[in-house]
Amino acid sequence: MIVLARQYGRYGYRRIAALLRDAGWLVNDKRVERLWRREGLKVPMKQPKKGRLWLNDGSCIRLRAEYRDHVWSYDFVHHRTDDGRVFRTLNILDEYSRECLAIRVKRKLNSTDVMDVLTDLFILRGVPAYIRSDNGPEFVAEAVRNWINAVGAKTAYIEPGSPWENGYCESFNARFRDELLNGEIFYSLKEAQIIIEKWRRHYNTKRPHSALGYRPPVPETIVPMEARPVMH
Repeated sequence: MIVLARQYGRYGYRRIAALLRDAGWLVNDKRVERLWRREGLKVPMKQPKKGRLWLNDGSCIRLRAEYRDHVWSYDFVHHRTDDGRVFRTLNILDEYSRECLAIRVKRKLNSTDVMDVLTDLFILRGVPAYIRSDNGPEFVAEAVRNWINAVGAKTAYIEPGSPWENGYCESFNARFRDELLNGEIFYSLKEAQIIIEKWRRHYNTKRPHSALGYRPPVPETIVPMEARPVMH
């Protein structure tokens, strides 16, 4: 427990308990909590609750994903390398599975980069029913919106002048910054790209997610030795 707490310093006892059970330990949350407090480990503060987004006429729109690849969301995060130079990440999520589909890391990102990353994902996974995002200039660009509609998806845009409801990406971005960016020094853009991609894979396959019953979005499948084909 202590080793995991040191490795994942921003995890609470429930996530640590899930990781222990995943590793084969027969422990429940209450026992881990008792040991957690006995060892004086800090429980991270809870994040403030977020409200719904209301339109000017008093109505509320809340599109919820019902299956994989139903709704994707994406957003930017800004950070700096050790030399003070800014880099940006483009984070794309599947809202139903909570899987992080891609993180593009570059010094500058624009609407063309958005279309490039989405094109790669469309080839691998198909086209989602909806794509939603922040209402920043890269995402409301006419070319991007027209392109998304042309490939058969819909932009989950609420109304002009209002933010898109993008709580899943905002929550992911907070975890991304808290668990990785705030604890790393990146000496180059390449180093940032490698470390961030490694974290993305850990997030998808290992990190317990509270909304998924403390299971990762896409757990790794381990094939038993006896089930593996024998090479001659």
